[in-house]
Amino acid sequence: MAVAASALRKWEKVREFALALPGAAEEFPWGESVAKVNNKVFVFLGVDDGSHPLGVTVKLTDGTAHAHALTAPGAEPAGYGLGRAGWVSVPLEPKGSPPAELLCDWVEESYRAVAPKRLIADLDAR
Repeated sequence: MAVAASALRKWEKVREFALALPGAAEEFPWGESVAKVNNKVFVFLGVDDGSHPLGVTVKLTDGTAHAHALTAPGAEPAGYGLGRAGWVSVPLEPKGSPPAELLCDWVEESYRAVAPKRLIADLDAR
């Protein structure tokens, strides 16, 4: 399955943004990319090799952001019971999918939901 160039650029921007957050690290559980802070996942990035559709999964605790994310084409509460905790899976390939800047805002919200206060303070000081 070929990956759409525009979706791949979005995915790369989101990944770069996530890994630039204080204390962020990339790991590959289940063979998929995730960004963690303090050993807690704050964004599931999946794979970029075309074996699965590109997308990101973020934890959105703000009701407005959560509702907005669910309006994106193909977006849905995350599987494995994560959706009940505010996790939303957002595909990047459908026409009308959110721009990278909005996705990065959601990644930052997800980061703030799981990061220790000292790292959030570091982020706010930037």
